[in-house]
Amino acid sequence: MTTKASLPPSEIPHIDDDDAEEASPACVLVFNASDPSGAGGLTADITTIASVGGHPIAVVTGAYARDTAQIFDHFSFDDEAVSEQARAVLEDLPVQAIKVGFVGSPENISTIAEITTDYDEVPVIAYMPNLSWWQDELIDEYLDAFRELLLPQTSVLVGNHSTLWRWLLPDWTGERSPTARDIARAASEMGVPYTLVTGIPLPEQFVENVLASPQTVLGSGKFELFDATFSGAGDTLSAALTALVASGNDLGEATSEALGYLDRCLDAGFRPGMGHIVPDRMFWAQPEDDETDDETTIDETQALEGFVMPPHDTKH
Repeated sequence: MTTKASLPPSEIPHIDDDDAEEASPACVLVFNASDPSGAGGLTADITTIASVGGHPIAVVTGAYARDTAQIFDHFSFDDEAVSEQARAVLEDLPVQAIKVGFVGSPENISTIAEITTDYDEVPVIAYMPNLSWWQDELIDEYLDAFRELLLPQTSVLVGNHSTLWRWLLPDWTGERSPTARDIARAASEMGVPYTLVTGIPLPEQFVENVLASPQTVLGSGKFELFDATFSGAGDTLSAALTALVASGNDLGEATSEALGYLDRCLDAGFRPGMGHIVPDRMFWAQPEDDETDDETTIDETQALEGFVMPPHDTKH
């Protein structure tokens, strides 16, 4: 068998730079912590981005000490180490979108905010996970820094309804729970144009995921709750959304596809250890069972069409 590597130079087909760039996967820069269990963090981001066709550029901001059941501790990298990792790849690779996960410290948040300011034409998808495993004073410092420094740079904020409610609307006194638009309005006060709120409780064991702006609901998807506890679903969804936006999809289409992808990952989830179930982000590589119709994607009639991600030009 003749391989490309064995061909003489004169017979190796030439691909010019423009063609190579068009044929290449979209480059997705990710800031997140290393998760040795494989449940979430950078492992989830890298696998997800590659699975949906992107090229993951992973900047390590720290490391968890955790298993598939719980997080025991986190060790944050120095902000200079985070900056040098990111600046090196940004000077070399054409990044189409940036995801910010859990980055461990206010100092790292500040560094990432400076970087996103310098690249304000690149959309930023920020995911806020549940931090209840952490110390209260560290949570408060982290959330304050994220609100003040990174939300003004954020194009789309992603998070669970309960997490975003407690963070962005801590003084909520209404008789009803805040809607996705209520949360989107609170986020917009810090400059966030779009918010994807997940896990909104509905009757009969269903939850709703809603993409909203302060003015309107742009799309929604209704999901039946799985009778299981998962680790890494939020990182999976936000990484898929970032990669799909990076690949040129408008926000409505990217959200629809990311939610559908997450649902398939959860449906194929597995328990590698003694803890929670982990989404199978490479479900498509497994032997296929009977195909079923996917009825959980965002309502296409409500999806935002012709979406153009606005620049985030707030300066620090």
